[in-house]
Amino acid sequence: MKLMSDYLHEDSEGIWLTEKERDNLRISYRIKEIVFQHQSPFQHVMILDSFDFGRMLVLDGVVQTTSMDGHIYNEMISHIPLTLHPDPQKVLIIGGGDCGVAREASKYENVNQIDMVEIDETVVKACLEHLPAVSGGLADPRVNFIFGDGVEFARRSHEKYDVIIVDSSDPVGPAKQLFELSFYENLFQALKHGGILVCQSQSPIFHADVMNETYQRMSSLFPHTNLYSAVVPTYPGGMWSFTLGSKAEIDWQRTEMFQKSAVYVNKGILQRCFQLPQFVKDNLKGN
Repeated sequence: MKLMSDYLHEDSEGIWLTEKERDNLRISYRIKEIVFQHQSPFQHVMILDSFDFGRMLVLDGVVQTTSMDGHIYNEMISHIPLTLHPDPQKVLIIGGGDCGVAREASKYENVNQIDMVEIDETVVKACLEHLPAVSGGLADPRVNFIFGDGVEFARRSHEKYDVIIVDSSDPVGPAKQLFELSFYENLFQALKHGGILVCQSQSPIFHADVMNETYQRMSSLFPHTNLYSAVVPTYPGGMWSFTLGSKAEIDWQRTEMFQKSAVYVNKGILQRCFQLPQFVKDNLKGN
């Protein structure tokens, strides 16, 4: 298979993916095999098999999830809102093309509808076929794949969902709109009374500005807004943040009820993930 020179290069040690994180930081992964690559109407999509992280989804040269640690992100963005909501029945996922979030949401028996709005059908098909460690070959009848613009879908929805999960890529390209205040306003309207919204809000170390903006924008809408974090080795800086907004006061005792099958999340993680390092607290207070 021909290498895409923009993202991959080959030397005496083999094939390398070099992710350009910022002007002064590049991360390189040694690749065993190019499993899949395709230029979709929206982005360049690859499934690569790496030596250290196993198979990984790469969009426009940026690693999105891997077989080794993808479960951390997917469990953290899914189980926290689905555990804290008293009765989640209808769930909306914006993005989530690797199907990992939908896979976790399907573990909840009381959930009867999971609408997954992903703009790029190529990503979903590639992950279902070539990234089973993350997608689990998802085939749950409650999952409705809707291939379209998540921003437009949110604008048309009104008091329909109990939990909304925004599993977006970095705020560039097709995902840039998924970090705007107007988008959060539409998601707020799409939630039922007592609904919960959670979104990934980037690295507290390298993307503190995005994290702070996300927290402030959601705080302007939701009466109850909280930031929580996890360590995801693949992501630059390791530490990753998630912002949760709830229309109703949260019953934190619900963390004691967690009994789902998971690799990373447990009761202790649910209870401690909202305990933030001091520098993160200071950043949020300063904005």
